[in-house]
Amino acid sequence: QVHLVESGGGLVQAGGSLRLSCAHSGRRFSTTTMGWFRQAPGKEREFVAAISWILDNTVYADSVKGRFTISRDNPKNTLYLQMNDLKVDDTAVYLCNAGADNWGQGTQVTVSS
Repeated sequence: QVHLVESGGGLVQAGGSLRLSCAHSGRRFSTTTMGWFRQAPGKEREFVAAISWILDNTVYADSVKGRFTISRDNPKNTLYLQMNDLKVDDTAVYLCNAGADNWGQGTQVTVSS
């Protein structure tokens, strides 16, 4: 079982930036497609971004395209999500995923107006 730990969340004003990190405990990080999801209160979990292990291909939800950037550092076994121009609607718990049922505990991002 992979252990994932997110960090970097916090309270920020609209228009601000945050960078989330997700530390991956396993030995297969470099060959795992990784993703970020988020869940706001009363809403279903939704996809944010993903990065493949082959060529680091990325894909984003339309709602974050152009504002968020997903990246990975394989030697550090760490996944990142750079979030710029944050909006109130980005407020949610952000979780990283390593495929199947491998989820972190999440990190809270709150954007104030």
